[in-house]
Amino acid sequence: MKRHFKKHYTLDEARTLLPQVRQWLTQLDHFQERLKTLDKRVSSLLSAGNDVGGDSVNQLVSLLAECKGVLQEFRVREIHIKDLARGLIDFPSLRDGKEIFLCWERDEEDIEYWHDLESGYAGRERL
Repeated sequence: MKRHFKKHYTLDEARTLLPQVRQWLTQLDHFQERLKTLDKRVSSLLSAGNDVGGDSVNQLVSLLAECKGVLQEFRVREIHIKDLARGLIDFPSLRDGKEIFLCWERDEEDIEYWHDLESGYAGRERL
């Protein structure tokens, strides 16, 4: 059987990562707010016919690099962000030899659900 993922998390491994995942999601939320502010600033400068170089662009480039760095933390661990606004995260795992996702949402205290690779959130089942 072909595997889709190199890394498969046990429930304990995924649970151990939750504090770090929460921190990364908080960082991404913060970046999103800063991006909105910088985007408004750059857009107003552009609409007024001003040069957009300098501080605003430097901040934007720096912020995008920071955001990319946090997203890379998820990517190298093969942790999937399914919905950033909701903080919906999937950890590849195995159940009875079959690849599944351990499914967690930001407002949940613990990882309590799983679903197969095809069904997604709608197919969540209790562990």
